[in-house]
Amino acid sequence: MPFSSLGLSPALLRAVSTKAYLAPTPIQVAAIPAALQGRDVLGSAQTGSGKTAAFALPLLQKLEQTTLYSPRRVLALVLVPTRELAVQIGDDIRSLAQHLPQAMKVTTVFGGVSINPQMMGLRGGTDIMVATPGRLLDLIDHNALSLSNVATLVLDEADRLLDMGFEDEVARILSMLPPQRQNLFFSATFPPAVQALANTLLHDPVRVDVLPDPQAPLDIVQTAIAVDASRRTQLLRHLIQQNAWSRVLVFVATKHAAEIVADKLRKANIDAEPFHGVLSQGKRTQVLMDFKASRLTVVVATDVAARGIDIAQLPVVVNYDLPRSAVDYTHRIGRTGRAGESGLAVSFVSADTEAHFHLIEKRQGMNLPLAHVPGFEPVETATVIDTGHTDVANGGIKGKRPSKKDKLRAAAQSGTR
Repeated sequence: MPFSSLGLSPALLRAVSTKAYLAPTPIQVAAIPAALQGRDVLGSAQTGSGKTAAFALPLLQKLEQTTLYSPRRVLALVLVPTRELAVQIGDDIRSLAQHLPQAMKVTTVFGGVSINPQMMGLRGGTDIMVATPGRLLDLIDHNALSLSNVATLVLDEADRLLDMGFEDEVARILSMLPPQRQNLFFSATFPPAVQALANTLLHDPVRVDVLPDPQAPLDIVQTAIAVDASRRTQLLRHLIQQNAWSRVLVFVATKHAAEIVADKLRKANIDAEPFHGVLSQGKRTQVLMDFKASRLTVVVATDVAARGIDIAQLPVVVNYDLPRSAVDYTHRIGRTGRAGESGLAVSFVSADTEAHFHLIEKRQGMNLPLAHVPGFEPVETATVIDTGHTDVANGGIKGKRPSKKDKLRAAAQSGTR
């Protein structure tokens, strides 16, 4: 099916051709016509499935057909969980808008940098706002913009927004939106809090579920290696050198671990950098640029990088620390094997984490026998520790935070039709 059959305008078809999109992906085929009709959309798809264009193209066509450009108002809001995803989506929307007959102003805002340049950039308004929740609220509190004219709301990576603790911010933002609007809701997974938000936010939505073809060949080879926790860095170094891995994204549990592991790899003459939320935005941007350009061999990251980072032809992902949930496992390994490329996902499993790994296996419906690397056979035994109740499906160890569902349901109901 060609893009021309989806009802897109000539300007957007030209943009699609310029970007060398050969044919629409399944989620684009399903979501674009529904969104062009003004329907709410509830979309679920794997990372790298073309989700951004699935909401950006109808969003741009809707704005192309409106005349409310002077003074510019925020007519479309795209809410995302991370800085990197905000930048990526902003760039994609600008690229798709380049052939529209009237210039479209797309503004990207996120925390971790000075607010003043972003406030200056909003002088004269904007048509499309791509934002992380905290910085968006900061700008609203500084009277830099209003959400009273938003006609289209996009929630992208909704599960990550809630999992990263943004439920209060999202609730406040939803309460500021006009009740009459179109909602485009995308999430890779639908734990209870996300489903509750979708149920109250969306009006008669078109449901789009794009699942991998079970008959298609797997693009990601997954393996698990048994190793003592104290020898994981040595094993990582051994694997990188023995297999001549050109680029490796390594996931760890904490910012401190990211710094320590990267430092030890550098001491072994492996070009490595940490990547976590405490780094300045400038440093994070530089690390990603160097990684994409193959000037770095290893990036050691916390889960802030699990989504929103699109590294073309990334061959290997390593779970140095296991993710706390099966959902996070999916998003971590999804950084490799993208756009038809093959990839390798390696998980280190120690005696203390083996039980947790088996829970992830169960939730993923997979069975990965623990491999052993000669010279790194484990000798440690598990330590018995009471970790409380574990919800592997929806986010690991349960805490005592207030219910996300109640907060979001109240906010969403205040802004629904």
